[in-house]
Amino acid sequence: MKLCMIGTGYVGLVSGVCFSDLGNDVICVDKDQKKIENLKKGIIPIYEPGLEELVIKNYKNKRLSFSTNLKESIKRSDIIFICVGTPTKKGGSSADLTQIYNAAKEIASSINKFKIIITKSTVPVTTGDEIEKIISKKISKNKFSVVSNPEFLREGEAIRDFIYPDRVVIGTDDKKSNQIMKNLYAPLISKGTSYVHTSRRAAELIKYAANAFLATKITFINEIANLCEQTGINVEDISIGIGLDKRIGGRFLRAGPAYGGSCFPKDTKAITSTADKFKTNLSVIKSVIKSNEKRSILLLNRVNKILNKQIKNKKILFLGVTFKANTDDMRDSSSLSMIPALSKKGAIITYFDPTGEKREFKKVKNVKFEKDFKSAIKKSDLTIIHTEWNDFKSINFKSLSNRKKLTVYDMRNIYSPDKMKKQGVKYFGIGR
Repeated sequence: MKLCMIGTGYVGLVSGVCFSDLGNDVICVDKDQKKIENLKKGIIPIYEPGLEELVIKNYKNKRLSFSTNLKESIKRSDIIFICVGTPTKKGGSSADLTQIYNAAKEIASSINKFKIIITKSTVPVTTGDEIEKIISKKISKNKFSVVSNPEFLREGEAIRDFIYPDRVVIGTDDKKSNQIMKNLYAPLISKGTSYVHTSRRAAELIKYAANAFLATKITFINEIANLCEQTGINVEDISIGIGLDKRIGGRFLRAGPAYGGSCFPKDTKAITSTADKFKTNLSVIKSVIKSNEKRSILLLNRVNKILNKQIKNKKILFLGVTFKANTDDMRDSSSLSMIPALSKKGAIITYFDPTGEKREFKKVKNVKFEKDFKSAIKKSDLTIIHTEWNDFKSINFKSLSNRKKLTVYDMRNIYSPDKMKKQGVKYFGIGR
């Protein structure tokens, strides 16, 4: 099939490359000329394991192409995927759909035959209705169909998630479009993937509801971890004990920092904003948002206690600053609030992340990037394991102690408290 992906961000690029790997002809379109030129050279704008190899392979095989010419790309394609950003509106909590509606207007002026227009971006309920209205002002309704096909790609696991998805969700009342989409996803369905056909509005809400529920699980176990710290219980025992209940499941029950990234923060806010418009109070999700916003303050208070309320001039090392491992995404990472807060209190902060130095910290006082994290551990008064990169899972702290007792705050519970104690490390975890 001939596909056009509007937007070469996380969703558009990964989906486009994977669709081309399944044998489709895919054009990835973006207004950013430099980004497109780089992609043609195999230079990837995001950190995602395995993506570079797939881009180079399919570009060479001429199944994948990159362009800045949206009109021509739409005319040459049968299925148009809208994969642009839907960030939170400035000063509000609802999703900013400016890019979505701009894409719809451009599509309307380029339709030359029947097109299926897919919203792959995460959009609030009724967005598909609005896209349909925008296009139908210029084009007859029998020349296009608007379908919702939400993505469920985890950063760092995106290629695997595309090839082996839990489910493919297609929201449309149009039988022809449903059959075409089923054919498009046939290689995945044949391997056992569930194909879920719903109304368009239901598909839009499925994505938001899924993210809100996962955010709720993370926030729930973080609150239980707070109780565990006060009662001398290991939160991992609780996670195992409740996670083995098949009605609950063990995934997303790992206590740690506040949730972050490109989805959970904005999507939990957007679904409550949508509910408010429909005069429905999503009180549970609103509580999740509040609890998550307070999470970093609680962790900072723990850092304060660990350092005996003497943060000024203390050398603090952050191992990892991205919101999770296997991505370079800094969006809503708890390090963005924690590092400046510690800097304000006079701490001298160094950080290491496998994805390199971050522009977000370049102007923050007393904060610098450290290339050699092992030597930085030796010099630090406190080492904070903030992100669960594999690089940090087998550190021999004993060999780094250099006659000085190391203090480690493991925010991901990577290490065993007993083993760390035997190595002579002053160790603190989450909910332990």
